[in-house]
Amino acid sequence: MENLENMIIIGEKINGFVPRTCKAIEERDEEYIKEIALKQAEAGADYIDCSPATTSGIGDTLEYMEWLVGLIQEVTDTPIALDSPNVDLLLEAMKLCKAPGIINSASLCEGKCDKVFPVIAGTQWGCVIMLDDDVRGIPSDAEGRVDNFKKVLEKAKEYGVKPEQLYFDPLVETLGANEEAFVTFGEVCRQIKATEPRCHITSGLSNISFQMPVRKMINMAFMCLSMQAGMDSAIVDPLNRDMMGIIFATNALLGEDEFCMDYITGYREGCFGPVQQ
Repeated sequence: MENLENMIIIGEKINGFVPRTCKAIEERDEEYIKEIALKQAEAGADYIDCSPATTSGIGDTLEYMEWLVGLIQEVTDTPIALDSPNVDLLLEAMKLCKAPGIINSASLCEGKCDKVFPVIAGTQWGCVIMLDDDVRGIPSDAEGRVDNFKKVLEKAKEYGVKPEQLYFDPLVETLGANEEAFVTFGEVCRQIKATEPRCHITSGLSNISFQMPVRKMINMAFMCLSMQAGMDSAIVDPLNRDMMGIIFATNALLGEDEFCMDYITGYREGCFGPVQQ
């Protein structure tokens, strides 16, 4: 399938907090994991998320990570986004990957950046960076998050990590609890890109619409507005045809798609639009 030049898609479905994937991990359902990895790769994912921790509390170990990485690499050469709150696990799991991928995630909390940056410096690996810190947690305003971004960027320079290796997550809050959730997120995106345009910005979509009706409407609007604000990566379901259509269309409307060829090719290849018989 068509891959967008200006939007990096991280396929989200191999994550233990997705109910069907949680069941597959707990039951060691190899065929389901391989099937969903292949489908995401064929749908145009640039990376396949690999997050073994489940809602029941099992999975966030090297044993489960090795099992999942092995299954993904059986069926696709698409790079893997290793996903865990345990940085030490992520650094061990890097050795399992046949190709450089992304570590998700590090932050200023608990010295995580100081563990990750020396390892990825001079490599092709990327790293998702959360903009929280040990003192404030998630800063409530854009200024606090941008301040953390600048601290991480300076630390990356000290370790020799290139800006293009960094995927900053501005940390979206739930719209139902904070009507300024996107306003803050968008301002952080704009300031990051104004300061260092080579850095990437990424985010998942689900948190913004938590406990709201018709969540997909908020998620799609969030994607459009976030891309306009500078987000150039998303942890998303590439099998969601409506969402993929929004991504291709927004990319074209922002002038990032010469002669709309990505949009046209994406449609012809069946990334979005009516299912072609």
